[in-house]
Amino acid sequence: MPEDKKSLSDTIRAAIEQDILSGKLPSGTQLEEQQLLARFNVSRTPVREALIQLESAGLVDLVPRQGAIVASISLREYVAMSEILVQLESLSARLAARRISPPQRKAMEAALDACRAAAEQADGDAYRRANDAFHHLIYEASCNDILSRQIRTMRARMRGMRDLRFEKPARILASLAEHEQVLEAILRGSEDDAAAAMVRHIATGGDVYADMIASMPGDGAGRTRARR
Repeated sequence: MPEDKKSLSDTIRAAIEQDILSGKLPSGTQLEEQQLLARFNVSRTPVREALIQLESAGLVDLVPRQGAIVASISLREYVAMSEILVQLESLSARLAARRISPPQRKAMEAALDACRAAAEQADGDAYRRANDAFHHLIYEASCNDILSRQIRTMRARMRGMRDLRFEKPARILASLAEHEQVLEAILRGSEDDAAAAMVRHIATGGDVYADMIASMPGDGAGRTRARR
């Protein structure tokens, strides 16, 4: 494959991937080929190569007669990913405790303040955004791009499930307290405590979600519907 064509397909893949990771393209979204051709002003070949790469990463399903669709997951897959995510997030917190820089310390303290402000207002949507920012700063502080990418990709695949964790004020307050424990351990430089606090935080949130899933009708094995 010529180098320029390879670079072009990689550029397209990266752009679509970022849209998926950011939630701009939620699970179940159909990627219209004509729109992609117009967006990137390219021929079909690099677009199709990019979609194949995204399928290999588990972010896109290539469905006969339907084209490319942002991947959805079943409830069972969601639970399985949650179990893996606990360990990845824990490792991220451990590395952050070892490697966090002074500017990152200030940024994380500010992110926690944003979480606290949203919690005081019992604003689930604002807390969800602040929660994402808080965790993303931990990924950055871990200084491990591969780990950060793995977590972001997994969270992107899980994003299609409607996020019910912060619909109850009590869970928001509990999450805030867990954030405070995680940050305190990271700022103190205690790798073990940071990892353990993150395990408790992610596992508790997963338990809340699992309880909600268990109460939903159906067998739990079907594909999730895209969040609108």
